[in-house]
Amino acid sequence: MAMKLNFLAMLLCLLLASTPNAHASVFDVTSATYGAKPGSDVNTALAKAWSDACGGTFDGQGALSWNQNDCHTNKNCKPLLVNLRFEFLTNSKVQDITSLNSKFFHMHVFRCNHTTFQQLTITAPDESRNTDGIHIGASTAINITHSKIGTGDDCISIGDDSHQITVTDVTCGPGHGINIGSLGKYKEEKDVTGIIVKNCTLTNTENGVRIKTFPDSPSPSTASGIHYEDIIMVNVSNPILIDQLYCPYTQCEQKPPSKVKISNVSFKNIKGSSFTPLAVKLVCTMGIPCENEELTDTDLTYGGNKGPLTSMCSNVKPTITGVTKALGCATSSLAPLPLS
Repeated sequence: MAMKLNFLAMLLCLLLASTPNAHASVFDVTSATYGAKPGSDVNTALAKAWSDACGGTFDGQGALSWNQNDCHTNKNCKPLLVNLRFEFLTNSKVQDITSLNSKFFHMHVFRCNHTTFQQLTITAPDESRNTDGIHIGASTAINITHSKIGTGDDCISIGDDSHQITVTDVTCGPGHGINIGSLGKYKEEKDVTGIIVKNCTLTNTENGVRIKTFPDSPSPSTASGIHYEDIIMVNVSNPILIDQLYCPYTQCEQKPPSKVKISNVSFKNIKGSSFTPLAVKLVCTMGIPCENEELTDTDLTYGGNKGPLTSMCSNVKPTITGVTKALGCATSSLAPLPLS
């Protein structure tokens, strides 16, 4: 065990020495400073030594790569490097980490269970493409809390086979908002269930809270049990959005409806300001309309000069309570809408 501990200390030294402009130092987990003993659990000592050695900051130095990233227009693109991957974690906690200027996603969470991410700082400029703050897939019981995320894409994105995901006390901006999806792109995608987003603030983002699915899904799936509550929007372009015609690529010809069934979604106590007059947009698929949607106690304002505050609903009839007429599906349609 002693040999293993010395190896870990040496590894920390090598990691630090390999960082540009870093001063080589030894952080010996067996020293009195960290207190690890042979034959004992070294997790606490190792975590403190790691924090002292690295300062908890991971800089992806992605500025030179962002212009090379065409994943926003090319569905066959080659993804760039992710700053941090968390895979197959169970009963774990990740905290006090800063991720800067990732080339691609800042954090990728895959096949994790009962894991908390807290007190994170994720930063990249608005023009950094495809730099999702935290992307979650195939994971259960994930908690993201008390974190600040500002990046060039989704602050948080939740992919298929995600269940019991809770996002609380997160600030987002710049970025594309807090998103479920995109869903329905690949064959045999699994359902998304039990998503809670609460007590979050979004500032100057392209979207607020959004569910997005591709048209012409290769196989059916569902997204259900989704709850947004106590959200503050500040100058957000699309504060409340369900988009089942999501098509980020240039080839956006009309396609068959999405096969992702969206149901049991509630928006409650969402306040603030919209950057555009269309503050609520619920566009569901004609083939499988959204069901059991609720819009409650929501108050959004628009101070621009592009028209009055309004809302639009297609292929959905939400239950509306405590919402002004302008936000309560002012325009409603059961017909397909053109892709945009």
